[in-house]
Amino acid sequence: MEVELTAPNGKKWSQPLGLFINNEFVKSSNEQTLASINPATEAEICSVFAATAEDVDTAVAAARKAFKDPSWKGLSGTERGVLMHKLADLVAENAEILATIECLDNGKPYATALAENVPEVVNVLRYYAGYADKNFGQVIDVGPAKFAYTVKEPLGVCGQIIPWNYPLDMAAWKIGPALCCGNTVVLKLAEQTPLSMLYVAKLVKEAGFPPGVLNIINGHGREAGAALVQSPGVDKIAFTGSTATGKEIMKMAALTMKNITLETGGKSPLIVFEDADLDLAATWSHIGIMSNQGQICTATSRILVHESVYDKFVEAFKAKVEEISVVGDPFAETTFHGPQVTKAQYERVLGYIKIGKEEGATVMLGGEPAPQQGKGFFIAPTVFTNVKPSMKIYREEIFGPCVAIVSFKTEEEAIELANDTTYGLGSALFTKDLVKAHRVAREIEAGMVWINSSNDSDYRIPFGGVKQSGIGRELGEAGLAAYCNIKSIHVNMAV
Repeated sequence: MEVELTAPNGKKWSQPLGLFINNEFVKSSNEQTLASINPATEAEICSVFAATAEDVDTAVAAARKAFKDPSWKGLSGTERGVLMHKLADLVAENAEILATIECLDNGKPYATALAENVPEVVNVLRYYAGYADKNFGQVIDVGPAKFAYTVKEPLGVCGQIIPWNYPLDMAAWKIGPALCCGNTVVLKLAEQTPLSMLYVAKLVKEAGFPPGVLNIINGHGREAGAALVQSPGVDKIAFTGSTATGKEIMKMAALTMKNITLETGGKSPLIVFEDADLDLAATWSHIGIMSNQGQICTATSRILVHESVYDKFVEAFKAKVEEISVVGDPFAETTFHGPQVTKAQYERVLGYIKIGKEEGATVMLGGEPAPQQGKGFFIAPTVFTNVKPSMKIYREEIFGPCVAIVSFKTEEEAIELANDTTYGLGSALFTKDLVKAHRVAREIEAGMVWINSSNDSDYRIPFGGVKQSGIGRELGEAGLAAYCNIKSIHVNMAV
């Protein structure tokens, strides 16, 4: 159930096509498939089997059986950590193949996938492998008449649904803490980008994980995703994706009162104060919106600039975009900016650019398709000026290489503009005054604030949002809380 593939960089591999259930690749129950498309060429890479509701039930049953089986339940935290370290080692050994698959299937530059995305998987797995035997309970002193203590126990079967923008990274963020705490998993991949994690599934078996501990399935969200969320055999749902889909998942999960973690949309602000290092601000502003073709939930897509430095900043920012954001073949070493992931996303972004023009904003840079040899879902990095806070390009998440720049007069106005959104995921600010930086950071309504940088997240630091940007935290020690129950045990010592 594999196909032999060769990428433009010459790498060859056997690509799994099935649903990974009980450590085996299987066909879907009705043999339905979905096609994976290369966004740089618009050509089909291959087709993979797509799970039905029946297949989801099979995967959940496998995870439930594994959760109760001594081959997993009987392992110590140290032994679980050994398996996770082995998987991390295998991912590292297969880095070039995984980066190649990610580039081909997702469209992100190969150099980025190899230098950033694959190492993120390795780092996250190793980080949580280290925690596997250090997730302690407590002994609580309530006096000599009672001995009281707590233990942290796994939740059970975790249904996890990941997005298409970071297939490898997002999978690691979810399976890392879940396996660390002793849970079993059914991981539902984004239908647009299933290939890299199907290859990782081969490594899961090679690492020695017992059958059913980690099941990895492809499928459409409305069918396989909905079945996973509504399954009575699933104890927890973790989802990363749009706010609209997150709301639907909340509704469906409510029917069985599932534990949920949601990481959803954002429209993150980046504030440039009058005393900021403008070159530094321009450099990080470019990273904050143009990385990954702008397909980042925390993208700082609203840049708020003090009126006294507005013109200087805009020119510096434009220069950075023109210098760094080279659009081209994602396998080329010189490419920074690849295609949008799908035709649908390409058309969505172009639709917002059209709306921005119609609303009266000025396209200072880009604002048009940028096909390579007449093909691909490429869009030129786009910078809007003369933007009003009422405009859709300022208020709505575009999820593409589009940024809106506005000016402000005072610190109070900057904070008001920053917080004038239904979202609250990331934020950034630039100033040389660290007192001001800490003061403003406390006022911004967001789960994360970067001071004099943007979007430089770290697997050791909690990640998540407020308002309509999600519920709960991933990464860091805080990421463990979503995957275990605290059980209190009371022993009467007065008998």
